Amino acid sequence: MTTTSQGWVLHHEGDRCASRSSRMIVACGTGVGRNARQLLLDASSASSASARSGPSLVSGIAVQLRRRTHVVEKQGRFWDTCPAGWVLGCTNTRQSVRLPEGFLGIWWGVLLAGAGNDTRRGVPMTEYDQVIRGGVVVDGTGAPERVADVAVRDGRIVEVGRVSGRGHREVSADGAHVLPGFVDIHTHYDGQATWADQMQPSSWHGVTTVVMGNCGVGFAPVAGHDHDRLIALMEGVEDIPATALAEGLKWEWTSFPEYLDHLAVRRHDVDIAAQVPHAALRLFVMGDRAVADEDATEAEVAAMGRLTVEALEAGALGFSTSRTVNHKTRAGELIFSYGAAASELVGIATAMHGAGSGVIQMITDWSADSRPEFDLVRAMLAASGRPMSISLLQTRAAPDKHRDVLGFLDEVNAEGHRVRAQVAARAIGLILGLECTLHPFMFSPGWRAISHLPVAEQARRMADPTVRAQILDGDGSVERAFIAGSGHVTQFEQMFELGEEPDYEPGPEQSLAARAAACGRTPEELAYDILLSDNGRGMLYKPSGNYVSGDLGVVGEMLGHRYTVAGLSDGGAHVGTICDASFPTYLLTHWARDRDNRFSLPEMVRTQTSRTAEAVGLSDRGSIRPGLRADLLVVDHANLRLHKPQMVFDLPAGGGRLLQSASGYVHTFVGGVETYRDGEATGELPGRLVRGAR
Repeated sequence: MTTTSQGWVLHHEGDRCASRSSRMIVACGTGVGRNARQLLLDASSASSASARSGPSLVSGIAVQLRRRTHVVEKQGRFWDTCPAGWVLGCTNTRQSVRLPEGFLGIWWGVLLAGAGNDTRRGVPMTEYDQVIRGGVVVDGTGAPERVADVAVRDGRIVEVGRVSGRGHREVSADGAHVLPGFVDIHTHYDGQATWADQMQPSSWHGVTTVVMGNCGVGFAPVAGHDHDRLIALMEGVEDIPATALAEGLKWEWTSFPEYLDHLAVRRHDVDIAAQVPHAALRLFVMGDRAVADEDATEAEVAAMGRLTVEALEAGALGFSTSRTVNHKTRAGELIFSYGAAASELVGIATAMHGAGSGVIQMITDWSADSRPEFDLVRAMLAASGRPMSISLLQTRAAPDKHRDVLGFLDEVNAEGHRVRAQVAARAIGLILGLECTLHPFMFSPGWRAISHLPVAEQARRMADPTVRAQILDGDGSVERAFIAGSGHVTQFEQMFELGEEPDYEPGPEQSLAARAAACGRTPEELAYDILLSDNGRGMLYKPSGNYVSGDLGVVGEMLGHRYTVAGLSDGGAHVGTICDASFPTYLLTHWARDRDNRFSLPEMVRTQTSRTAEAVGLSDRGSIRPGLRADLLVVDHANLRLHKPQMVFDLPAGGGRLLQSASGYVHTFVGGVETYRDGEATGELPGRLVRGAR
């Protein structure tokens, strides 16, 4: 092995590299080829004897000199002829390239400590892996926008401002905004992350870190005989097809640490963090008694506490639980954590205090008298000493209850606890269509008779006047199994057509009921025609939570509260009914650009970056500051657009899922590696499992 003074090495395949240098600079740009040839000639005259015997070191350049000095550029590096078997490597990155016979790499322009550009011999030097130049930086802290460069080295941001040094890659952000990557703390990729590399649709929307294991559902810990139970629960609660889960999950784990180890060996397009799900934990410890909604014994509570600590020590980010009646299996059984006694939850929280790590995530119904739930939250906070997030949305049953919860947040945070409410960027909206889980005619015997057919064929049959009459005039008396959201499918006063440019804040005059009345038709007839459009791919939109007043004013109220953060996107879940993983994009477009009563762009970026990262203890990301992870977005904010959701059948076993893409994300970087360019995946998978807070 031959080594330059700055740490570059040229070695034979059998040699082993040792790290010496911390930076690499590569000459590039017009005219460099000519400079490279001149360097070869200079090296040749200085070390002609080396042409026959081996590598020569001249001014930090490792070259094997030959009589031929034909130089070509390849990705910013230069190559020349050499004997077979030699490998050129940069020691600090542990990267090397085996050179075939007839080629030799010229790796040159090594940066010394504190150096900037070195133009000796006409060769420009590079100090950074990449520099994003001239963009309008919104740094995630809430600070005003400013034009600045962002320099990245070794996956970290190293300089923000006017960067004089050069990058191995120079990225122009002129006319665009540079933002931190989004941190989505409420997703359900627990299954998808075990079989897929790309966490779409979230990664299409600037998300660079996802937190899963929310709402008390997940797939570990698990006993072998309970696989189907956890699948049935996930199908009912999060609307992920059981057939897809059954085929996709390989169940190469029992404990939660083993589940994390399984995730750790995979590579993804985002970073992934996981929480311990209460329902799975309870089932693992209590078995049938958990399903029967029995109280845990003291020994069982202690066992759940020990397993939670074991998971936290292995890298779980926290513990999640669900206390909402809306979470059921497809058979209608309540989620196994629903009836857990306060003593059980406080017992687990006490164990977390002993571990000294982890966050708590909880969803509950916030009933008319919320005092018992408020008391439970206080007890868990006191026992654990850990941060907590709670889910919050407006409901029709109690349209002002969210204000009580916001007031409670003010109280507990004033008491010294750290509690944040996760709030949605818009209404929790159901998408209805023939390809979806829900639509207005799903219980019609006439439609049930053709429901097994491909959607295009369904639409062709439904266009027949006889079939149309059967479906529209049917009594819908078929047996109705529990399907989350099915109670909304005929609420036409609050149902809207979902067009190519989705409108998520439509006025009451756009409802199917209002439109049908205006043209002398029934809303069922109008809904029928919309569903048949586009060969049966027409869609309807039914806002449920956060839309009592017929607008998003209540969402703005919640987003503007000092103790709320963006959340509830449910990325990876509700694949046949909801497509809210686009919430981050909606914050940037609707709330920071299009709406009359809107927020500033720095405010909306902050609520999806530094504030979400802080809520779950990820202090190494979420803003554009030196030392933090280089999770970065270059966004054409003026032209950022959401597209209409589409049903795509790419889940295991051919299962379908709603996906929604966006245009306007120019570059997405995860740890300094570009994962998406102009909305298209680059194929790079730098995402890793995030083990614990940092």
